[in-house]
Amino acid sequence: MTTVAHPQPSDRVSFKTWVGVFGTVLGAFMAVLDIQITNSSLQDIQAALGATLEEGSWISTSYLVAEIIVIPLTGWLSQVFSTRRYILVNASFFILFSILCAFAWNLPSMIVFRALQGFTGGILIPMAFNVLLTTLPPAKQPIGMALFGITATFAPSIGPTLGGWLTENFSWHYVFYINVVPGLMLLAAVAYALDARPMRLELLKDGDWFGILAMAIGLGSLQVVLEEGSRKDWFSSALVMRLTALAVIFLTIFFWIELTRKKPFINLRLMKERNFGLASIVNVALGVGLYGSVYVMPLYLGQIQGYNAMQIGEVLMWVGFPQLLIIPFVPKLMQRIDIRLIIGVGVSLFAVSCFMNSTLTNLTGLDQLRWSQLVRAAGQPLIMVPLSSVATANLPPSQAGSASGLFNMMRNLGGSFGIAAIATLLTQREQFHSNRLSENLSVFNPATQERLNQATQYFISRGSDLATAQSQAIASLGNIVRREAYVQAFNDCFYFIGFSLLLSGLAILFFKKIKASGMSAGH
Repeated sequence: MTTVAHPQPSDRVSFKTWVGVFGTVLGAFMAVLDIQITNSSLQDIQAALGATLEEGSWISTSYLVAEIIVIPLTGWLSQVFSTRRYILVNASFFILFSILCAFAWNLPSMIVFRALQGFTGGILIPMAFNVLLTTLPPAKQPIGMALFGITATFAPSIGPTLGGWLTENFSWHYVFYINVVPGLMLLAAVAYALDARPMRLELLKDGDWFGILAMAIGLGSLQVVLEEGSRKDWFSSALVMRLTALAVIFLTIFFWIELTRKKPFINLRLMKERNFGLASIVNVALGVGLYGSVYVMPLYLGQIQGYNAMQIGEVLMWVGFPQLLIIPFVPKLMQRIDIRLIIGVGVSLFAVSCFMNSTLTNLTGLDQLRWSQLVRAAGQPLIMVPLSSVATANLPPSQAGSASGLFNMMRNLGGSFGIAAIATLLTQREQFHSNRLSENLSVFNPATQERLNQATQYFISRGSDLATAQSQAIASLGNIVRREAYVQAFNDCFYFIGFSLLLSGLAILFFKKIKASGMSAGH
């Protein structure tokens, strides 16, 4: 197999090259941040736009659908328009559409602007990966991967915190305005550091248009199913049924076209490469863990503890900020310790943090959650940075575009699968635990009678008559049962995330050993 051949003959990297890498990584950070940043502000945005909870969910869904479609296209389109021009144009539109989101006058306009924001911001994630693969020599790639790791693991952790803080202290509009300053920094860095190259518009004539169309319809339909399925009770919804059929048909067509065409727009055969394919499995589980835990933890804190966006942010902060201290040391660790062992430890720590969170009670708050969050913060950087190096170790530069598109798409799809599974699991397990707890409650049970009598006396002392107080007591007991059922369901969700991570860890056992420089140790 061909090893990576970089244009730079030595391991020295110029200041200009680092500026380009920093600029594109900043762009990826913004794009990943925008996936989660509206979550804490969703109620405020819905209220301002006069949208229901179900309608408001499309504010996030539209962004994710657009992003998942454009990520695989990025490698090919960057060849057509040149890397520098492609990033500059899309980053400029990303800033524009971010501002327009803040000026949205109703729900349809917000959904359109969020979709356009996803289409233009989605390219920033794989392009950052692509730039560091093609501009940094192998010895410096672990440093580049560490920078990229911040976007992949730190941004999802800090997104709800930042969104909540901006909404509480200013307004929800600043969730979108925040992209302006870093966006301008990105434009300046890319314009300065990346070389201008001519466009290759002739590639459009031989474009894999049927493959692109099949991918867009298939992936777009799949993303909507994953985002909206649990809200619409899955296959009891005609919309979900139709979109599932579309996803199956068009993704099958997409795979067939890409695997049989001589010049596919994305090289799916990379999945047959041992390390890339196995690393993609772990990457899907990482997406489940990253986005699943950021989805379920705020839900628990808001629903059971009654935390506001700022208080939820304080809990998640213990995952986010410690990673900034750990990530710079990961490249050094990769030089001294077998990379496979580092990834294994990272996956184990992340899983352990989930199991620590699977013992929640109705009293669990910041003080109890801090340690599990710190364990997770220690594990996440040990996965993302080495995993990226393992996945790309033996790939020739010509495959950087396909590799970056596929690898980042897998993590995002993992996140979507994870959130869909967790939302469904939470509903089903709450019903299960509620039924089990209710079976143990009986008016003939002395303990139940005592609890109802105490509650009845309490409500009478607050001014209720006997009949009303008894009804209030029964309702109060019902609320306690439902709360405890939800707590147990949240515990089940953390078990699911933890076991998903551990199961993916089996793939690590079959990784081919590589050196930290990014070159394979054996062929």
